[in-house]
Amino acid sequence: MKVVNPATEQVIADLKEDNSVSLNEKFIRLKEGQKKWNAVSLKDRIAVLQKFSVLLKENIEELARVLTSEVGKPLQQSRNEVNGACARIKWLTDNAEKFLSDEVMNEDANMKEVIRYEALGVICNISAWNYPYLVGTNVFVPALLAGNAVMYKPSEFSSLTGLEIEKFLKQAGVPNDVFQIAIGAGEVGKTLLEMNFDGYYFTGSYKTGQYIYEKVAHKMVPCQLELGGKDPLYVADDVADIKSIAAGTADGAFYNNGQSCCSVERIYVHEKVYDAYVDEFVKEVQSWELGNPNDDVYLGAITRKPQLEFVEGQVKDAVSKGAKVLSGGKRVEGKGYFFEPTVLVDVNHNMSVMRNESFGPIIGIQKVKSDEEAIQLMNDTEYGLTSSVYSSSQPRAEKILSAMNSGTGYWNCCDRVSAALPWSGRKHSGFGATLSHTGLRAFTHPKGLHLRA
Repeated sequence: MKVVNPATEQVIADLKEDNSVSLNEKFIRLKEGQKKWNAVSLKDRIAVLQKFSVLLKENIEELARVLTSEVGKPLQQSRNEVNGACARIKWLTDNAEKFLSDEVMNEDANMKEVIRYEALGVICNISAWNYPYLVGTNVFVPALLAGNAVMYKPSEFSSLTGLEIEKFLKQAGVPNDVFQIAIGAGEVGKTLLEMNFDGYYFTGSYKTGQYIYEKVAHKMVPCQLELGGKDPLYVADDVADIKSIAAGTADGAFYNNGQSCCSVERIYVHEKVYDAYVDEFVKEVQSWELGNPNDDVYLGAITRKPQLEFVEGQVKDAVSKGAKVLSGGKRVEGKGYFFEPTVLVDVNHNMSVMRNESFGPIIGIQKVKSDEEAIQLMNDTEYGLTSSVYSSSQPRAEKILSAMNSGTGYWNCCDRVSAALPWSGRKHSGFGATLSHTGLRAFTHPKGLHLRA
């Protein structure tokens, strides 16, 4: 399997793909290793994952360089990702004992009622390329803390980073037969679905998530899907500092080239502040530098070459239906998968850019007359991951967010994840939750114990 640098189109590595034989050998090792790992005390498992975080920090420059070389994001954003993963590991390890230890629910003179959180066994983690450290940490860290063994399949577009993760987990003390990595593309993923794992955890597109769910449903094991989004943002007419809001929301739309499930994907602005907001938004976007991700730039290369054509198609579709391009709108000529940050106005919900996940550096901004119109348009989607509201009034914002059918709501912020809060989607954005106490317990079977003295 060839690994291509999206900024240069050069092959930077050749990796040997797994096959059914090698995957089965790894699975057998994990089945045996999980029993021993589960017998290790929770305190000792926590210490191992804390050591993993230390190693990530100590090797951040090399890890960032590898990540940038295969996904194309600017080097500073790669550093930010590693640091973000360490922050999540800290919350998960700090809170693992609290939420994974036995929980006494009721106790009287002769009866104690207890919930015990038992490991699932061997779980399969099919992960994503856009934030491999972050979306990986969401799954394999709590899975290991809970006493599971993990078969980790990084995306074929971030396999070098996957190998770095494996290396440092094992240096930290995770046994070789407790964490194994599956290298390969779609066929390797399909083989994993045919194997008898005790749980499946996938991060990626709705289409692939639906396929996975259908394939494993008959096994009657846990299956969690963190899928895409078409995340809306509303700017109300009572906002104070339009310039800073425009800058912050532009970052929410274009950070990592918009290649995030929780990137702002469509913006609705009250007509009273629409013109001023759009003007400041475009100024902010046009101030950014795009180029070699190893340099000090804001925008690097798009990770996957086919996405260039998809985003280009969304621009053409929107323009053909009456939209105007205020900035960007086309590929950058030359080597590498670069696309100009693109701002479209005069958009509507007949256009792909306002309905289908873009996962690229493109945004549509639509004028609305009222909160009620904004709510209707924001909910007009098959997805339900995040929703954002910018307003000077918290009650007003919370009223709007309460009307949103999404797993996460933001007031005066966007495009952020906290390890303390559950990360979950609705509708085509998936189901189940990672992070928070729900994410720690997602990798366990709760067992009710009735203990009579």
